[in-house]
Amino acid sequence: MDWYNINNIDSIDSPALVVYKERIQQNIDAAVKMVKDVQLLRPHVKTNKIAEVCMMMMEAGITKFKCATIAEAEMLAIIGAKDVLLAYQPVGPKAKRFLSLIKKYPQTTFSCLVDNIVAATQLSKIFSENATMLTVFIDLNTGMNRSGIKPADAIVLFKQLQALKMIDVKGLHAYDGHVTDTSLLQRQERSDTAFKDVLTLAAQIESITNQPLIIVAGGSPTFPTHINRNIECSPGTFVFWDWGYKNQLPDEPFEYAALVITRVVSIVDDITITTDLGHKSVAAENPLPRVYFLNEPDVKSVGQSEEHLVLQVNDSSQFTIGDVLYGVPFHICPTVALYEKAMVIENNELTAAWKVLARDRSITI
Repeated sequence: MDWYNINNIDSIDSPALVVYKERIQQNIDAAVKMVKDVQLLRPHVKTNKIAEVCMMMMEAGITKFKCATIAEAEMLAIIGAKDVLLAYQPVGPKAKRFLSLIKKYPQTTFSCLVDNIVAATQLSKIFSENATMLTVFIDLNTGMNRSGIKPADAIVLFKQLQALKMIDVKGLHAYDGHVTDTSLLQRQERSDTAFKDVLTLAAQIESITNQPLIIVAGGSPTFPTHINRNIECSPGTFVFWDWGYKNQLPDEPFEYAALVITRVVSIVDDITITTDLGHKSVAAENPLPRVYFLNEPDVKSVGQSEEHLVLQVNDSSQFTIGDVLYGVPFHICPTVALYEKAMVIENNELTAAWKVLARDRSITI
C-alpha cells in the first residue's frame, strides 16, 4: 500500500486537507537533528497554524517559536509556549492587540519586529501608557526587499530605539527568503554573503551594550546554511513540506506530510476530467500546475476556477466519477489556511480532526 492511501477514505468529504501524523513527527525529528542544540531552533508556525502540531514540536524539546499573526501568537500562548516572536511589525490596532495579548498570557514571553522609528515610537507610546516593557528584534533587509532595514542603516535605528521608553532591543531578525537556489553550495554562498552584514551590525551593537544579541535568521530554504552558526534558525514549511520545495531543495531531509484530497466530479470528454479542487481549496498564487497528484502523476492541469480543477488525461475511460486523487500542493502554507480542519491520518486510518485554529485573524484578541 502506498504511504498516502487512506483505508477509510469514504468517510472524508472532499476537497479536504489531510495530515499524516507519523510524517509530521519525522520532519520535526529531522529538523531537531539538524541543529546543534534544540534551543537554537525557532520554527515558524505560519505553515501549520495547528495547536496539535505545535504541541508535537514542544514534545520534541522546542520551546521557541516564530509567527506572523496575533492569532498564531495566541494559539502558541494557549498551549503554553514559552517564547514567541511575532515576526511582524505591529502597527495601527494590531499594536494594541499585541499589548492585550502580552497582558492576557504572562506565562509566555512575547517579542516583535521593528524596522523604523515611526512604528517603534508608536509602540513605545502604547506600551509606556500601560507600564509594560516591549521586547523587540530589529528586522533586517538582507536582500529580500520586502520588509526590514538595511544592516548598514540599522545602527542608527538601534540608537534611536535606545532612547525610547519601554522598548528593549533583544536581537536581530534576518529573513533571507530570496535565497532559494537548488544547489546547496550556491545557497550557502549567498547566505554567507548576506549574513556578513548581520554579523557586522551585531558586533557594532554589542560594543555599545556589552550584551550578546540574539540573531534569528532563515527559513526553510536557508535552514541548512545557518545550522552551524550560533543563531536561532526558523524554518516553517519543513513540518509539512510541499511540491515546490521538494523539487527545488532536494538536499533537505523532509517529506510530504500534508496532502489535499479531491474527487472526480465530471468526465468532460475522452481526455478531460474535472475534480472538486478549486481556487478555494489549494493555494492559487502560482501558475498551473498548483498541485501534483501522487496516484496520477501524468495528469495535466489545464484550468481552474473557484470550485473546479480541470485535468487533461491520456484516457478518461480509466476514471470513474468519485475517484479520489491525492495531491501535493505546490505551496502548502496558504493551502492550510483555506481549511477549517485537517483530517489526521495514522497508519493509513483517519483517527482525528485537528482544528486549523490560527487560520482565523482572531481567536479571542
